[in-house]
Amino acid sequence: MNLPKQAKSLQSLFWDVTFDSIDWQKHARFVIIRVVSRGNLQDWETLKAIYGKNKIKQEVVRARSLDPKTLAFLSVYFGIDKTSFRCCS
Repeated sequence: MNLPKQAKSLQSLFWDVTFDSIDWQKHARFVIIRVVSRGNLQDWETLKAIYGKNKIKQEVVRARSLDPKTLAFLSVYFGIDKTSFRCCS
């Protein structure tokens, strides 16, 4: 997967793993959840550039846990009822 240049800006969110060893396809859910939970607006824009809205939506509804603030944001952003998320079922 070819990453946009701005993907390096996400490096600080992955302080606990070797950033260059992340498999962006295989670990998409891990990356997406980490960025939506801990990132800022610029990180969100970078995430959309990397994966696109449909892939992000697909992965966040399958997340096993999301903090309440992140869940509320994603629910409103994607127009999905909170009970449709795996973490709330």
